[in-house]
Amino acid sequence: MAINPNEDTEFNDALRKHGILPPREPTPRTPSPPPSPTFDDLINESTLTELQQLSERVRDDDEARRIEAQQRKRVEQARKEDSAARFGRVYPIGREDYTREVTDASRIDAEDDDNERGTGVVCFLYKDGIPRSDRTSKHIRDLAHKYPRSKFVSIVGDKCIADLPESRVPMIIVYRKGEIRNQITAWGADRDRSQEELEAILLVTGALDVSEAQLFAQADAREDNLSDEDEEEIDNDKSSRMRSAATSVNARAPRNIRGPARKSGDSDSDFEFDL
Repeated sequence: MAINPNEDTEFNDALRKHGILPPREPTPRTPSPPPSPTFDDLINESTLTELQQLSERVRDDDEARRIEAQQRKRVEQARKEDSAARFGRVYPIGREDYTREVTDASRIDAEDDDNERGTGVVCFLYKDGIPRSDRTSKHIRDLAHKYPRSKFVSIVGDKCIADLPESRVPMIIVYRKGEIRNQITAWGADRDRSQEELEAILLVTGALDVSEAQLFAQADAREDNLSDEDEEEIDNDKSSRMRSAATSVNARAPRNIRGPARKSGDSDSDFEFDL
């Protein structure tokens, strides 16, 4: 008679007692259920609409006061978000505007910026009719709308840098606190580049400011639309693509390549770029 060593029988117990069968592996413990969220957890994670609905259901005066306080806090946060979202589109500029609209603009701190980080400014140098430049132009417009706390400007490449060769277009220059933080030349020349790749580069270099509302919305969207396994797989894949994109562009410290010599009284004609 064949013996199944995994069966829980008195006969098998006797065999284990005499060392004929190995000890049974312990049954894995059932994990404890997660603790129920507290009332503070509930109101901290609720939107303004959800807080209003919750306030209509509660009967406890203390809970009602805490909901009201959280509503006031959320309204103030929304007001600050609105004031910080100063841009939201691409601003065409000329060469004479460069210092004011790019370098100086990147030194301005947002109203809610306690760390005085300045403003992320993305300067897009383009030329119409070049497919990779036209494609990137659309991505730039979409990102400007998505990240209204960051400033996006555009200028025709050879109007910004005299004799800029088409092989270097499009060029993307990131400023913050009056300094060049990154520079990308000929974006999309090696292969078609997606908006997600460009977004990843700009996030890594600190050009884009993500609001708390965007972070909450992204997290909620993932939880609503994905299973745990799907979410983990996509997050890992996206992180891999972001790392790949971040390391595939030229992130060297810029060399000093100057445009035409500065004319008297023209503070905007001096440029330094890595060509």
